[in-house]
Amino acid sequence: LDAADSLAARGVSARVIDVHTLKPLDEQAVLRAATECGAIVTVEEHSILGGLAGAVCETLCTSQPTPVERVGVNDTFGESGEPDEILEKYGITADAVVNAVDRVLKRK
Repeated sequence: LDAADSLAARGVSARVIDVHTLKPLDEQAVLRAATECGAIVTVEEHSILGGLAGAVCETLCTSQPTPVERVGVNDTFGESGEPDEILEKYGITADAVVNAVDRVLKRK
C-alpha cells in the first residue's frame, strides 16, 4: 500500500490485490488486472520460486501473456530476525515494489 501511495504521488495508478490463497488462485482477478493494467508486479514474503509469482505467470502464459515483475526472496535460504530488517535484507520494501513497477511499465 505504501508503494501504491508513492506511485500515486507520481501520477501512476496502481491496483493492489490481496491474494490470500494460491490454491485456488483467483484466476479471474489476475486476468482482469492484466487486461485493465497491462502489467503485473507480484510481491511475496518468501521465495519467488513456486509461489504467487509462479502461479500468476502460469495463469497469464496460458490465457493472456502480460509483463510480470517479481518482488520477493530470490533463490536463497532465509534467515531469522526482526521482520522489518528481514524484509529490507531481501528487498521486499515499498521502494523495491516501486522500482519493479517502473521496470514492468517499460515492458508494456
